[in-house]
Amino acid sequence: MPNLSDRDTPFLALDRDRMDRNVARMRDRAEALGVTLRPHLKTVKSVPAAQRILGDMAAPATVSTLQEAEAFAEAGCRDLIYAVGIAPAKLPRVLAMRQAGTDLAVILDNAAQAEAVCAASRAADAPIPALIEIDSDGMRAGLAPDDPRIVALGRRLVEGGAELRGVLTHGGASYGRFTDADRRAMAAQERDAAVAAATALRAAGLACPVVSVGSTPSAAFATDLTGVTELRAGVYTLSDLMMAGLGVGGIDDIALSVVATVIGHQEARGWILTDAGFMALSRDRGTAGMPVDQGFGLVADLDGVPFGDLIVQGTSQEHGILAMRPGSSAPLPDLPVGTRLRIYPNHACATVGMHPAFAVTEGGQEIVDDWPILRGW
Repeated sequence: MPNLSDRDTPFLALDRDRMDRNVARMRDRAEALGVTLRPHLKTVKSVPAAQRILGDMAAPATVSTLQEAEAFAEAGCRDLIYAVGIAPAKLPRVLAMRQAGTDLAVILDNAAQAEAVCAASRAADAPIPALIEIDSDGMRAGLAPDDPRIVALGRRLVEGGAELRGVLTHGGASYGRFTDADRRAMAAQERDAAVAAATALRAAGLACPVVSVGSTPSAAFATDLTGVTELRAGVYTLSDLMMAGLGVGGIDDIALSVVATVIGHQEARGWILTDAGFMALSRDRGTAGMPVDQGFGLVADLDGVPFGDLIVQGTSQEHGILAMRPGSSAPLPDLPVGTRLRIYPNHACATVGMHPAFAVTEGGQEIVDDWPILRGW
């Protein structure tokens, strides 16, 4: 069998044993919290990985692109939420998937989207299910949980020929919570926002069967999801340096790494150069605001053991610059030209999107499979 020393670098390695442990841990959490787990497959963007994560492809899942939805539906996953606000021009693809037997729901937070969903539903004589997006943290899209437009949108969907499926929120602010107490509070805030919106809809006589919340940090630290029906999370499957920095597991739970090769040195600057730049690692600097800044990635040997404070300090398109973390007193390790390394990424989702496939291992260096990665929208 090939191993991590045999392939041209850079490439993406996935430790299947670590992923399986991560998946089992979150499945147990959802069961303990009494909610349905709806994994967000945008993290892996891969049909074989999705099959491993879901176990049964009839299980519910979340996607971030219609290309993901189409590929996973073809593989048998027919219960999907497209968790990005719907663009009206994409509704024909949504209808085509629904007419082919996939229960694909969309999300929205404004009247223009609702009108487009209703018009498409009427034209096809086929109600499109929609969830109203709730803003639980002021980070991105959605309506505040006490916004009267929530009820107005719900009523418009029902009266306009579409289907009101429920409410959905994403507590992205959980990525900026650095104590257990703050993380638990964020999970409660996320829950309360979604439940309040659902309560308002029901008080207005509108059905709200789905109350959907989710982010990996809030899922990991939630203690009470009363009123919630389902939990969405994605990055837990592979984990990354941001999750480790947030206390969602440790470095040895990160299933994803970029394999790179040392190509040179700049001794006077204290640099080691590799062939993995931002086209392999992404430009994501998600740990920059965390207690431990990991640069563009944490460097490890080919067995996955980190070299202490050695990080990717900088990147250009096809070059990575390794250096010791600022403030470290440790010496630069001796890594001759040709040495192969692993780099743990800041953000798994962003790094996966840079590569065509995973080289799958089972806890070691032997490659046991290759899993194609979906690309595009």
